[in-house]
Amino acid sequence: MPLNFHQLHIFHTVAERGSFSAAAQALYMTQPAVTMQVQSLEEYFGSKLFMRSSKKIELTEAGKVLLPYAKRSIELIRETDQAMTSFTQQQKGRLTLGASLTIGESILPRWLGPFGKEYPNIGISMKVMNTSHLIEELETHQLQFAIIEALIEHPDLHIEAVMEDELMLVTPADHPLTEKTNLQLEDVLEYPFILREQGSGTRQVMEEKLMENGYNPQQLKIVMELGSTGAIKSAVEAGLGISFLSLSSVKHEAALGLIRTLPIENVTFKRQFYSVYLKSTLLPIAAVTFLNFLRERDLRQWL
Repeated sequence: MPLNFHQLHIFHTVAERGSFSAAAQALYMTQPAVTMQVQSLEEYFGSKLFMRSSKKIELTEAGKVLLPYAKRSIELIRETDQAMTSFTQQQKGRLTLGASLTIGESILPRWLGPFGKEYPNIGISMKVMNTSHLIEELETHQLQFAIIEALIEHPDLHIEAVMEDELMLVTPADHPLTEKTNLQLEDVLEYPFILREQGSGTRQVMEEKLMENGYNPQQLKIVMELGSTGAIKSAVEAGLGISFLSLSSVKHEAALGLIRTLPIENVTFKRQFYSVYLKSTLLPIAAVTFLNFLRERDLRQWL
């Protein structure tokens, strides 16, 4: 039979208590049962572990070698129990995270639904703000981790891509660009734009993609800067301008015919969403569980 922890525990208790009867009492076992388990352990190792006399028992040399290992095994089991108890308690706790505006308004609810079904005992609390404000909250330990829309460089932050998204040109339903075939980027730049404010992930990604394609973002005719994706969608629908927005955030309005999403010839605005947290932060189990949940799934199916 293989070595088992129960026998090591009994051996350790006998050595610690100094007698089989005292060990039996401490373990709520009969003395013959304790003796039998120690004998089984001796048979397993092929060595006597105790020298027995009518008055006392003493460890043999083999018993002295085994004792520290038995003690370590008990300590490891105790630590394991504590860790798993903590894990269970935290899985019944609250997940607190930050999300940039597009993610928090349009995408996270689709993630949190399946997550809540799989982990029903974890409550969820979310702060929604633009990327620069999220970074400030991480730096000042007001948030433990966040999901953002743009890749940033920060020496103190751990950054990991968790899913892919795409920005699309969004226009009013009756805009002149909707009549064009083989739409070019230079065609788009002739029209007034409504954009997110500076510091937002969507704005940063859009400007980076324009520069990659040889265009200066300052060439855009910006007629309005608004602080949320919802406000921009309403302004576009009202005919006040055009914009670049996450495809996942405008699916509903596009399906209803309120706005149009248009592809641009030979230009894509694909991007990643990122989890970010301080390298010095030990994430709670609820946060680790959520991030593992994201890593293990193709989240595009929810967009």
